[in-house]
Amino acid sequence: MNKIFSKIIPNKLIHTVFKTKDIQNRIDICPPEQFLQLAVLRMDKGKTFKPHKHIFKKGEENVIAQESWTVIQGSVKVFLYDLDDTIVYTDILKPGDCSITFYGGHNYEILEDNTLVYEHKTGPYKGQKLDKKFI
Repeated sequence: MNKIFSKIIPNKLIHTVFKTKDIQNRIDICPPEQFLQLAVLRMDKGKTFKPHKHIFKKGEENVIAQESWTVIQGSVKVFLYDLDDTIVYTDILKPGDCSITFYGGHNYEILEDNTLVYEHKTGPYKGQKLDKKFI
């Protein structure tokens, strides 16, 4: 797992890139204080869980849109930006790999036809004008 910290605020985690090769048992990829949460689990046949449902939690007043891309098929070049809009990290994501943006910016270049990606974001989504600022 590559944790990318801001060069502007050195102890601020702004992005994470997780590669399929790093999967062992359960890994909580996102720190618990982030709005976007992601874990990966490697499990054997027969594993089960206690049935459950999720409950509403009291919302935060100021919530930033955080985003994760998981490549399902194909490949994607990811460009990750620091808080001052300068590129801080680039990588190639392949099937099973993901990038997570907590703060800062990002851009993606699709490298193959028919590339499939799952995009996860904090919600609710209220349209592009309230969701993003272009760099």
